[in-house]
Amino acid sequence: MKKAVRAIIVDNDNILLMKRDKFGKQYYTLIGGHVEIGESKEKALIREIHEETMIRTSDHKLVYVENTSEPYGTQYIYSCKYISGSPMLHPSSDEAQINKAGQNLYTPMWVPLSKLPSLEFRTTKLKKRLIKHLNNGFPSTVGYFNSSVE
Repeated sequence: MKKAVRAIIVDNDNILLMKRDKFGKQYYTLIGGHVEIGESKEKALIREIHEETMIRTSDHKLVYVENTSEPYGTQYIYSCKYISGSPMLHPSSDEAQINKAGQNLYTPMWVPLSKLPSLEFRTTKLKKRLIKHLNNGFPSTVGYFNSSVE
């Protein structure tokens, strides 16, 4: 089963999300991506944040493990402290290269937390947990759940 990492990054009542326009279907997802063979989840998280946003983060804490359908696999979702930077794709990232074709677009952006309930999100269960825990704090133990990708 594939493994991926995702980052919950919040600053000044905004959450950092990846807006996707995948051949006309628009939705939002957390920053992140696959864990490469032989790579730790923590190293993959830092790499993915850099490739997809070029921002700096710290204090990475695993808060959720979401089991999803193939081809997405298990998602390890971390709460991360924002340090600095403006989100933009790294010029040599896969996402930047894919954007050049123009039909499968990645756009990292800050989104007001107040808009989160109305966004089309990759999985509804994750969005509901984010809304709850961004308002009330994350649980002290890792939350495990199953989702289907919509």
